[in-house]
Parts: sequence; structure tokens; C-alpha cells
Amino acid sequence: MANWSDPRSTAAPRATRVGVADAAYDAGLRSYMLSIYNYMASAVLLTGIVAMLFANSGLAEPILRGPGLLKYVIMLAPLGFIMVLSFGINRLSTASAQMLFWAFAAVMGLSMSSIFLVYTGASVAQTFFATAAAFAGLSLFGYTTKKDLSAFGTFLIMGVVGLLVAMVINMFLRSPVMNLVISFIGVLLFAGLTAYDTQKIKSLYFHVAGSDMVGKTVIMGALTLYLDFVNMFTFLLQFMGDRR
Repeated sequence: MANWSDPRSTAAPRATRVGVADAAYDAGLRSYMLSIYNYMASAVLLTGIVAMLFANSGLAEPILRGPGLLKYVIMLAPLGFIMVLSFGINRLSTASAQMLFWAFAAVMGLSMSSIFLVYTGASVAQTFFATAAAFAGLSLFGYTTKKDLSAFGTFLIMGVVGLLVAMVINMFLRSPVMNLVISFIGVLLFAGLTAYDTQKIKSLYFHVAGSDMVGKTVIMGALTLYLDFVNMFTFLLQFMGDRR
């Protein structure tokens, strides 16, 4: 897991693995996936709580909409945590990785508090539950499907890169139509990534089972699914959110 790469291209055929799987292995896989989902769901909950508290504190609006560098620190801080976890996971202890993961979720809450300044609470809640239902279905598909989704990885990653470029361009164009197109493509891309990443995370268990990397893999898996969920939610909010 040196670079959190997709192991499926070098893994043994799935049929062989299924043939040698035993009850203990299956129990370990279920425990591993349950831990990932628990971490991911808890992080989403922490982010939501921090976002609501910060938005309602009266501090969010003057900081995030006012002048000064603090708003940029809040906006960019989550990216710093992601980079530290992604590139430094092998040098971190499991406890340190867990601490950074929770700190990331809290800082992400500060950054995402801006949605409560733009959209009504009811529409945010509605979009959240719609995203949760879609995420659950897509992740279940990625976990249970026998189709190898690794071939879609390059396409999805290239799509995300293209999406980022389009978002930067639209920062200058400020086109409402382009913004809707970007949001639509974003929802589709992160829906696909949810299924793809779930299968990738499941496949990683074959490589880390019984090693001291399991704890770190759980954290990285939770971070990956968290980002899929949050991005899908953010793009979907462009369609379902009612502005204040």
C-alpha cells in the first residue's frame, strides 16, 4: 500500500480467492469493511456537526465572506491533511493516522459551513439523505459485483482532473450553465468512483490481512469513501439546494 494503488491488476483471479476463502477470512473481511464504513460515517457526522455549529456561531459569515487570509486557510487546510495522509501514511503510526483523520473531518466542517450560509437547512438535509441513499446503493454494488471495475479507474480519474480544470476556468467565466454542467458531471463521476473505490478497498484486504497495515488501510479506505460522499453531496446540492 505504498502509494494506495489499485491492487486488482496484479491480484490473483477472484475465482481462485473465493475457492480458498474460509469462514475466518470472510469474518475478517466483514470486520474490515464495517470498520471502514464506521470511520467514514462518523467522520461525515463530525463534519456536519462542526459545520452547523460554526455556521450558527456567527463567526462563519464574517470570516468566510470577509477579507483576510483566514478564510483561505480554512478552505485549503483540508487539502493539507489529505496530502499528509496520502503521501505519509507509511511513515505514520496507526494512532497518528487516526488523529489526523479526525482532525481532517473537523477542519472540513469549518470549510463546509459555507453551505449553511448559501442554502436552506431543509434543502441541505434533503440533499444529504438523497446522497446517503445513492452512496449506500453504489457502494453495495461495488462490494457485491463480480465485474472487475478497475478498467474504469483511469477514465474516472481523468474525468476528475478534467472537472477540476473546468471548475478553474468557470471561476473566471462565472457561467451558470457551465456550473450546472460541471455539477452534473461531478455527480456522475463521484457516483462511479464510489463503486470503484469500494471494490478497490475490498480488494486491498487480500494484501493486508494479518499484517500491521490493516489499521492504516482502514483509515485510508474511510478517507477515500468520505471524499466520494462529500463531493457527490456538494455537486448534488447545486441541483437540489434552495438558496437563502
